[in-house]
Amino acid sequence: MDKILYGDNQFFAVNHISDSKSREQAIRFQKDEAIFRTINYAVDEGVNTFMCTTHDRIARVCDHVRKNPEYYKDFKIYPCMPYAHKYANAVTELGIAGTIKQYMPDNIFGAAFKGGKSLLSKDYLGIMELLVDAELKMFKGIKTPVIWIQNVVTDLILGLGMTEVLVRFNDYVQKKYNAEAGFITMNMPLLIDELKKVGMDNPIICASINKANFRMSGGKELYEETLKHTTARVVAMQVMGGGAIPPQEALEYVCGLPNIESILFGASSKANIQNTVQTINKLKS
Repeated sequence: MDKILYGDNQFFAVNHISDSKSREQAIRFQKDEAIFRTINYAVDEGVNTFMCTTHDRIARVCDHVRKNPEYYKDFKIYPCMPYAHKYANAVTELGIAGTIKQYMPDNIFGAAFKGGKSLLSKDYLGIMELLVDAELKMFKGIKTPVIWIQNVVTDLILGLGMTEVLVRFNDYVQKKYNAEAGFITMNMPLLIDELKKVGMDNPIICASINKANFRMSGGKELYEETLKHTTARVVAMQVMGGGAIPPQEALEYVCGLPNIESILFGASSKANIQNTVQTINKLKS
């Protein structure tokens, strides 16, 4: 994985500290061109991995990337699924069967058969594979070397003791998409332990890691101890503690930790993108 990953929260008005900042971002990124331009700021700084949800507007980002192959020749996207709001709204309006039909892949007959069989037998793993196919349609023709499960699903599965679902997801994306699975979590120490029990000793994990102890289940000290000994490939997110830590201090902390393979950040201005990338490169050099 690249040392620096660029995220998409700012494009969809996700701000963990300020509602006014969220409203400002919603206005700023009303038009797709504003998203394209801001992604280009990151690319121009040498950041060629975009980690994003499967929000419907990301499909237009993918279209833009495909239309400009020379500029984006080194560009990769790390899709994060599912986009929970999309499915929650669809289930409310259409029901479970209707939602699967709505997001069914192009091979309608094969998918219908598989989906119907899955529903009748309550084969939820089969449904999972169907939905993965549906989510990944928009990324066709774009390099997606890591495919992530969002923390809302990872941590639910972890809490239910159904780690075999994560193993099945890993096996499926490797076999069908020649990609590695990544797992986003709010409880990195527990997830690493549970994955090790099922033979996944070197998983890709993305977790909140920051000096403010923000969204770090089990506590900062446990995370620091886990990082000393883990063989997992760890991506640090929310490194600014949701905006509670000054950028220089935040980045000095996370860059000083062992076994952090990548840092995921989001920023909405050219200056902030440049400053963040240059600071990480200096600290990690």
